[in-house]
Amino acid sequence: MVHEIGLTDVRIQYASLEEARKMSGLRLILGSIAVPGPWREACKEIFHIKKIPYTAVAAAGKDGSDRQLFEWTAQRSAPVAIWNDERPRSTWIEQLYLAERLQPTPSLIPSNIEDRTLMFGHVNEICGENGFAWSKRLAMIQGIVTNPKTSEANRSFWLRFGDKYGYSPKAAEAAPARMAEILRFLSTRLEQQYANGNKFFIANQLSALDVYWATFAALVQPLPPELCPMATAFRASYTEQNPVVTAALSPLLLQHRDFIYREYLELPVVF
Repeated sequence: MVHEIGLTDVRIQYASLEEARKMSGLRLILGSIAVPGPWREACKEIFHIKKIPYTAVAAAGKDGSDRQLFEWTAQRSAPVAIWNDERPRSTWIEQLYLAERLQPTPSLIPSNIEDRTLMFGHVNEICGENGFAWSKRLAMIQGIVTNPKTSEANRSFWLRFGDKYGYSPKAAEAAPARMAEILRFLSTRLEQQYANGNKFFIANQLSALDVYWATFAALVQPLPPELCPMATAFRASYTEQNPVVTAALSPLLLQHRDFIYREYLELPVVF
């Protein structure tokens, strides 16, 4: 019998936003839910690789809203990294550079400028605006709001959420092709690397690109429940069904995801 995992079935002890504001050190506002949001998981894993301890923080306030999150961080999304009294960092690139500053080794940003620009270009296609994950969000929103079984309240929520990503039916229609293009691009890069005897996306050492791909791959094929005990209700929406996208998901990309998780990241994924 398959065990049903609820949205709030979490193991991490999350501090409240009110508690976290009084603390020093590194605090990561992650959201206390059992869903492998890729920006959240990548942020966690980068600090894990660096062995930088942090306090995990819930994203919702006492009233269940994002009011306290906005008051502290001036925006409404997680993850957010906050170091001592410095400004909150709510974008992936800020979080990566913070980790590099706090613990320079092992470095996840190549020192060679050609490798560095190559890495950031590829990562932006995964994490950035109009990139792989952005496009997946558009497709997910489209699937929910056009489903006749979706309640009006739920539809309204997802349409408001879609405003963050510029959702429109036209944008959602274009999303699968964009995802497939990026997957083929990543696969070609990895094939070239493996053919040259390199096990990583950049040069022959672990970089942030390997981490971002491993964590963002959950948007097309999550790790199995024993390795990623995510909320059961979300697994189907994370598992890609569009044939345009699945045809572009090469076995090598999943093999690389598994290798990076097995050797460098936390398993099983902890929520």
